[in-house]
Amino acid sequence: MKRTISASAVPSESVIAGALAGADFYDCYQMPLRNDQLSALELYLRIVAITPAWVNTLMALRNRVVALVGLKNLGHLGAVSHTKPASAYRVGDRVGIFCLLHLSDDEIILGDSDKHLDVKLSLCKQTLGQHKYAALSTVVHIHNTLGRVYMFFVGPAHKIIAPATLARGL
Repeated sequence: MKRTISASAVPSESVIAGALAGADFYDCYQMPLRNDQLSALELYLRIVAITPAWVNTLMALRNRVVALVGLKNLGHLGAVSHTKPASAYRVGDRVGIFCLLHLSDDEIILGDSDKHLDVKLSLCKQTLGQHKYAALSTVVHIHNTLGRVYMFFVGPAHKIIAPATLARGL
C-alpha cells in the first residue's frame, strides 16, 4: 500500500465529528498506518516526538507574536514527557500543548481554549476496506475578531504543518 497523505472528510464515526457544528475551520488528513497495533495516543506521541524543527520554529514565532495581544504561550508541539508512557495518561492531563479531552484505543481528542478560539484535534484510527489509516482532524471555533485574524494566518500554515507532521511521525 502506498503511504501517501490525503485530505479527507472528518471521519463520521469519530467522536470529534460531533464538534463540527458551527465550526469556523476544520480539516482532516489521513495516512495509511504501518503499525495498527499502537493506540491512537501512542501514535500521537510518536508523531509529536519527531516534530520537524521548522514547525517548532514557527511555534516559537507564534508564541512571541501572540504574547503581544495577551494570548497563551503554548510552547512547542513536541513538548511532551518522553518518560511518561501512553498508558499513564488520563482525560484532563496535559499532552504537550494540549489537554486530553477524550481517550480510547482508537481515538484521542486534545484541545485548548483561549479568549480568541477553541481548538480540538483528533487522531482517529480507522479501517477503510482492508487498510488501516490514521485520520488527523482539527476543529476550530472562533470567539472574536482576534480569533478571525489569528486563523487568517494560522489556517493556511496549518494546512502545511498538519500533513508534514503526520508524514514524519507515521
